[in-house]
This record gives sequence, structure tokens and C-alpha cells, in this order.
Amino acid sequence: MILSASRRTDIPNYYSDWFYNRIKEGFAYVRNPMNPHQISKIDLSPEVVDCIVFWTKNPEPMLERLDELAEYKYYFQFTLTGYGKDIECNVPHKKEKMIPVFQKLSKKIGSKKVIWRYDPIIFTETYTPQYHLKAFEQIAEALSGYTQKCVISFVDIYEKNRMNLQAMKAYELSKDSIIEFAGGLNEIAVAHGMQTCSCGEETDLSRCGIQHNSCIDKELIEELTGCRIKAGKDKNQRMECGCVESVEIGAYNTCQNACKYCYANFSQESVMKSCSYYDVDSPLLCGRLSKEDKISERKVRSFKDYYYSQEIG
Repeated sequence: MILSASRRTDIPNYYSDWFYNRIKEGFAYVRNPMNPHQISKIDLSPEVVDCIVFWTKNPEPMLERLDELAEYKYYFQFTLTGYGKDIECNVPHKKEKMIPVFQKLSKKIGSKKVIWRYDPIIFTETYTPQYHLKAFEQIAEALSGYTQKCVISFVDIYEKNRMNLQAMKAYELSKDSIIEFAGGLNEIAVAHGMQTCSCGEETDLSRCGIQHNSCIDKELIEELTGCRIKAGKDKNQRMECGCVESVEIGAYNTCQNACKYCYANFSQESVMKSCSYYDVDSPLLCGRLSKEDKISERKVRSFKDYYYSQEIG
């Protein structure tokens, strides 16, 4: 299986000790968000985990313990944007802190395994297309040689972020303007040795050199593992999403980055309540077991096809 850690919260930033404990013990509990009393026990042994995909805005808490993942293949999706604390409230200063962290991680594990995400892109009176192009170029210059791919996406509106986006007076560009803008981003990325891909976008950006991306990337995982991966498209994601199937171990209402565009938190109050249950030694992330909970072992297996391993390797 492929482990997602996590689309729902920033595990590397806030729950790295919990994650390393789960790796050490070999399993984790995950509560079903649609059926809260249903809990799955997930096997985290190297025999079944083909690859771990980390999603984060700040992996620094993980860096000194990466040797504990020596038996696993993994890569990082590292979000680094030009927003200030008005939008990404709890993310440290980008130039002073996060760019050096990105560079340090890349030096440790290699540029192929650290993917730069410049997303979601929001247009406001402050964050205009011109602002984004300038910020993107500054970051791209700093990350040149430290990553091989940049992933972009434009903000999606959900019930959980609608009010915040309306409050910041976010607006959309026309389709032609989006293509022109995206083409500008791609030119900058290419100039700094990066491939540009889109994430879950309906608009076809291939005419400006940007291909659809797979964040849970079968080709990259095959390259990292040296094996053919027999995994299908993730049916739980949108049609535009190119990701293959994975097992998610995060929990909603636990991310403390407090980004205004977030779709994974109901409110800051719900985050504070969830975080009050955080126990680094618990199999469950930010939660407690109750008498009504039913724990069942989820059937997971490796997707590796060793028959084709020499061909891939």
C-alpha cells in the first residue's frame, strides 16, 4: 500500500513524534470521518508499505530522525508559497526559515524526493497575478537545484473555506488569463531546472507546457522502489485527480497551520478541541477510544510486482 501522511493535516510539522512512534510500533488507528465509531487498524510494517507520501508546510521536526525511516521509501510534498501570515497564519517566515528548511531536506534525501507545491493560488487585491509571478520567481531561484518538480493549483471553494475566501475578496481569472498566467509560471520554473505540473485542475494547461500531476505518483514510486506498482486510480478523489490509491492516516480538524483557504478544518475551535486529545503514545491521532468504537483490521497489501522489478530498476 501507499501511505498518505497526510492530506488532512500536517503530520510532519505537528505530529512527527506520534508518527515515528507509530512506525516503531508498526500500526496506527484511523477513525472513519463518515462513521466516527468505525476505526481501522492500519499495518505500517515495511513489508506492506510500498511508499510514504508526506504533505507539509514545515517538515523541520522530522529532519533529525529520518534515519528511523531507513526501511521505507518516501518523498515529501512541500508547500511553499508567497503568502504572508494574513493567509498562512502559523507558517514561519518563508525566506528566513522555510526556504532553508527546504534546502536542508533536499540535501538529506535528494532533489527528486522533495516536490515543491506552490498552491493553492488565490487572487486578491494584494495577491495579484503580478505578485504571484514575482514571488514564484524568487522562490524558484532559491530552490533551483533543490527540487525537480513544481506543482501548482488554483484554489477550490468548499463550504469550509467559502467565508474566508469571500472575506479576502478572492476573485477568479478568465480561462485565457489563467493559461497566460500559468505559462508565465512555467517559463520561470523551466528557467530554474524544474518541471511544472498541475494538481486536480479542470483547465487543460498542456498548451503552456504544464502537465496534469499525480501527487500520489505511480511513476515516481516505481522509480523509488525499483518495482512495478499494481495500484489503480484513487476512487475517493475527484475525477481530475491523477493519484493512485493510498491509505490516509491523518485526521480532519487537527492542522494547526490555520491557513485561510483550508478545507480540512471546520473551525479553529474544532482544531483546539481535537488537539487537546493529542497523545504522542496513542495509536489514534488526536482522539480517544470510547465504548461505542469498533476497531477492525484493514486489509492492506503491497502493490509491488517483483516480476517486473528488474525491468523498472
